[in-house]
Amino acid sequence: MRKLFPLLIGGTLLAACQSDPPTTQDEAVNREAVVKTDSAAAKATAADTMGLPAGSIPTIGSPKLLFTLDNAHNTPDGLALAPNGHLILSVPNLADNSQPASLMEIDGANITPFLTDLPVEPTTKKAAPMDLAFGPDGNLYYAENQYENSKDFKSRLMKVEMSNGKPARVTTVVDNFALANAVVWKGNTIYVTDSQWDLPDNDKGSAILRFSLAELNKGTVHLKPKTKDPHVLAMFSTTVNETGVDNGADGLDYDSQGNFYTGSFGDGKLYKVSLKPDGSLAKQETLALSGKQIPCVDGLIIDRATDKMYLCNSRENAIEVVDLRNGNKVTTLAQNPDTDGTGGKLDQPAEVLLKGKRLYISDFDHPVKHFANTKSDAPHTMSVIDLQ
Repeated sequence: MRKLFPLLIGGTLLAACQSDPPTTQDEAVNREAVVKTDSAAAKATAADTMGLPAGSIPTIGSPKLLFTLDNAHNTPDGLALAPNGHLILSVPNLADNSQPASLMEIDGANITPFLTDLPVEPTTKKAAPMDLAFGPDGNLYYAENQYENSKDFKSRLMKVEMSNGKPARVTTVVDNFALANAVVWKGNTIYVTDSQWDLPDNDKGSAILRFSLAELNKGTVHLKPKTKDPHVLAMFSTTVNETGVDNGADGLDYDSQGNFYTGSFGDGKLYKVSLKPDGSLAKQETLALSGKQIPCVDGLIIDRATDKMYLCNSRENAIEVVDLRNGNKVTTLAQNPDTDGTGGKLDQPAEVLLKGKRLYISDFDHPVKHFANTKSDAPHTMSVIDLQ
């Protein structure tokens, strides 16, 4: 049975639809019928869009529908695990930014507004929250991507001050990013990817930047665009292919040994970044993958108990698993051809969050050319996979 939760958000109705939460893992696996393979015609259309042989985009796995959002919440993106066990979802509304961005809270079978009055950037008049994470101080931090509104380094890192478990004041802690994207806390340091941190001699560049909590507590940090700012930890360069996308470092996380990993949205390269004891860069390398190559890396998360990385291959509508302890072997957990997301099928997955044995997936549904996903369309969905 599916439950409907109508929510009034600033005069806009949100219809959130989710199956009743399973009581056991077997129930979660067996409750719904396995998603059947899409028709040959659908496969051929998606494959042709990507320049691949007809029928080459398979249907693998059976992700289930978690929630359906209305048109006022058209690009679900970042996910964070709150101290109380709830999930916080960012909705930047980049497919239709005439709708105001917001943060939502997920508690089992319920999705409710968490923060709807986000401060806009003064010049773009927009808010655009992407990835987010709770810091050691108990506050919530989110990267804001203003790149689609302005190429003039208007993106920011924002702090949502928490009071008794509720959001209060929102302030800017770092400004002058180009395309702030992923955020990860490790100890008292926050790491942020900028997918467009271009230098004069590298206009396809991107970077990981780092900031200490102590520095953020002193006031707003002003980055120095077009320079190797002191906060830059590692830099990368994207090889532009037929998609024309030069976005670089996107998702970000670290393994059980403290090594960081990021991947390029534009060309799919995966990078490992090792640190010295003082937190500075020791080494960065491009991972050699086995099993299959990945053409696009969006959001990712690492299960530090197994050092398996779960990542969104947005271009091919897939969730990939990279076994970092076994030769970086790549296997596909779930994949399907072009879809509108009905029934929980993947619709350009952009972010993943692992909680226990459940993998939560945001379907961003905002494609560029040569992606399996061909257009942004309703329904706007989140999917979930119960891992064995």
